[in-house]
Amino acid sequence: MDIELRSLGQVKLVKLRGKLNLGDAVDRFRDTLADLMASGDTRVVLDLSEVPWIDSSGIGLLVKILTSAKQKGGSIKLLNPSKFTVQTLKMICLLELFEVFDDQEKAVASFG
Repeated sequence: MDIELRSLGQVKLVKLRGKLNLGDAVDRFRDTLADLMASGDTRVVLDLSEVPWIDSSGIGLLVKILTSAKQKGGSIKLLNPSKFTVQTLKMICLLELFEVFDDQEKAVASFG
């Protein structure tokens, strides 16, 4: 799992590359997002375009960080999730929790 962070104004873009599954990948992702939340960066666009696979631990973490961001007045928006990720979130009735975008500029602009 490779994690790239960029600032786009008041929004953080987190680009993930690789499988988001139990173990080191989820641990590193959790630590990265915890650091962002702790520093007050609660407006996050999560670029999933290069994440072919996400397991239940990855999905659980997405929901946890979304809840944390919303409690602090922010949100997590998904950018270009794979068809598999969308289908998985839809199947377990969690897709409606997230705003999903296929355009980075629109995702960033959605924060207002």
